[in-house]
Amino acid sequence: MIDLRLLREDPDRVRASQRARGEDVALVDALLSADERRRSSGMRFDELRNEQKSLGKLIPKASPEERAELLTKAEQLKADVKAAEAEQNEADEAAKQLLLQLGNIVHSDVPVGGEEDFTVLETHGTIRDFGAEGFEPKDHLELGESLGAIDVERGAKVSGSRFYYLTGVGALLELALVNAAIAQATEAGFIPMLTPALVRPRAMEGTGFLGQAAENVYHLEKDDYYLVGTSEVPLAAYHMDEIIDADKLPLRYAGFSPCFRREAGTYGKDTRGIFRVHQFDKVEMFSYVAPEEAEAEHKRLLEWEKQWLTSLELPFQVIDVATGDLGASASRKFDCEAWIPTQGKYRELTSASNCDGFQARRLSIRYRDGKKTQPLSTLNGTLCAVPRTIVAILENHQQADGSVRVPPVLRPYLGGREVLEPIAK
Repeated sequence: MIDLRLLREDPDRVRASQRARGEDVALVDALLSADERRRSSGMRFDELRNEQKSLGKLIPKASPEERAELLTKAEQLKADVKAAEAEQNEADEAAKQLLLQLGNIVHSDVPVGGEEDFTVLETHGTIRDFGAEGFEPKDHLELGESLGAIDVERGAKVSGSRFYYLTGVGALLELALVNAAIAQATEAGFIPMLTPALVRPRAMEGTGFLGQAAENVYHLEKDDYYLVGTSEVPLAAYHMDEIIDADKLPLRYAGFSPCFRREAGTYGKDTRGIFRVHQFDKVEMFSYVAPEEAEAEHKRLLEWEKQWLTSLELPFQVIDVATGDLGASASRKFDCEAWIPTQGKYRELTSASNCDGFQARRLSIRYRDGKKTQPLSTLNGTLCAVPRTIVAILENHQQADGSVRVPPVLRPYLGGREVLEPIAK
């Protein structure tokens, strides 16, 4: 959540951020009103409590005649204090619920607009000219099926649409990608983590996934657990309700987990193959830093993602995501989009988001610098979303005979294989 002091001191900035996101600007004024009620009801409660305490000190010293009058007044004060406390609690909850609906303040450099209004910052690698090489590229599903690597028919039979099996070299390729990604992250100083896939509501709400993103979240109502759509959630909640000493920052974790997404609102979109699915595995980077380090850490996360995609020898571009496509928690987000030959366009493979103190306030995570404690900043960056990375590797590294060249960075994790070919049965 945002800092309420910012809301009080500069409401126009918050309104401008809401407007840029395409969100409800009236929410800002509703929150200002609720905050004023919360503060005034708190002052009223404090005044009555102080009066009650003062009266309690007078009663033992009063004469019998005065005591009766004071006791009557004390009874009335007790009722007034109880009513004031109820009003304060109600006002607190109302303000909290409105505050939870408000997105993070958008960074001033973020391009304004919707999904297609991003700015291209960089382009890397060379797009292959398959025509010059003398063959027409196959899409990832055709390649995956011919290699015995992907089985979507049985995935649909067992679990429904947008589910799949990775088999043979497909399964080996996933394990190679995960191990190589974790190796790079560990080399960069991240602590590897295997995280829970089920979390409590507070963890999901605290990271900002129960607002505009709630429609894509799987909820197990009987147990009141949520299936995570990214290990960002358990990594962000790892230090929930903790105070971290400043000299321990930055803290960096690389989480591996299964991820689950409903993909609501994408009917008919990317239905072929494994590009957009309901369940997938992912390696996620997560950083806790002091606020003044957040922007520099954001750039570092992006550099690690660029290093990863470059090691996979994939052509890609880096975009500055527009305001309307940020997600509630991010103040700014960079995506790396890999070239997909059969689609003739770049598609998102990784993202790096700066959430400033937004998640830390919601999850009550602070850091101590001397005697002062304050919210720290959290950032996250996808290093390897496995199915989409497999899509990009198969299509970009395919050869005329239907085999797929293995980038050198993955070969040690694939038993030295230089090409992917069907495993003999």
